[in-house]
Amino acid sequence: MGFWHARAGHNGDVIRVAKIGKTAATYGLLSALALFLIAPFAWMVFVSLHPSNAAIPEVSKLVPEQPQWKNYGTVLFMPEIPVFRFLLNSVIVTVAVVFGQLFVSSLAAYGFARLRFRGRDPLFMLFLLSLMFAGPVTQIPVYLTVRAMGILDTYWALIIPGLSSAFNVFLLRQFFLQIPVELDEAARLDGASEFLIYRRVILPLSKAALATAGAYTFFAVWTDFFWPLLATNSMDMRTLEVGLSVFKNSYGATNWPLQMTAAVLVLIPPIVIFLLLQKYFVRGVTMGSVK
Repeated sequence: MGFWHARAGHNGDVIRVAKIGKTAATYGLLSALALFLIAPFAWMVFVSLHPSNAAIPEVSKLVPEQPQWKNYGTVLFMPEIPVFRFLLNSVIVTVAVVFGQLFVSSLAAYGFARLRFRGRDPLFMLFLLSLMFAGPVTQIPVYLTVRAMGILDTYWALIIPGLSSAFNVFLLRQFFLQIPVELDEAARLDGASEFLIYRRVILPLSKAALATAGAYTFFAVWTDFFWPLLATNSMDMRTLEVGLSVFKNSYGATNWPLQMTAAVLVLIPPIVIFLLLQKYFVRGVTMGSVK
């Protein structure tokens, strides 16, 4: 018996050591991959802190001896190019589109998921067919519509075309379908209207899906280049992505530190949003858990 106990204990130690080694190898591989992916962003940040008009530093001299944090103030408040106005435009448009799209998409998703009417499912399938068309395909008719409305080169031109999203409607509808219908029926027995059920029952239980849809929308709007370039003419209405190209053409070709400073300014908001909402991405993928 002592022999078998000793052998079982030895096998258990071997298994534990193997598991520890496998875990360490996995974390080591993931850490190496993370460093590989972070390296370009770290290079960009370090270059942005070098003196203005300096050449691209060598790897051994990448970390500046005296970080030039004033580069960020120089880029933001440059009199020749209103970078701060570009940033303000991007914030206004992105926030308006995110909240507007969540409201419109969640209402449409509630209708497809909860309301019963003739032709609902065929209509939803036709609605999903719009996902087959690439965004640039619809840009010309959207541009002609916006021009006919007389709102080109305004915030309305940047906001209104982005208030609908077939993908977000699909995402939210699939989530709403997982919420028990008995909750709706209980609310109706208490005299709740459809909009009250949507607002007080469905939305509070869909925070993960809403956060996921909002994050996707934020990234898409913040990094959009083609539509803001097409819909705006004046410098004061340009967004940060379009303004960055203007800045690059004026200063970036000869001034790497300032160009990297502008690029960091563009990247900071998406990184912050991702760090704040990353836990919701995993919950949104499950698409069905209800507390």
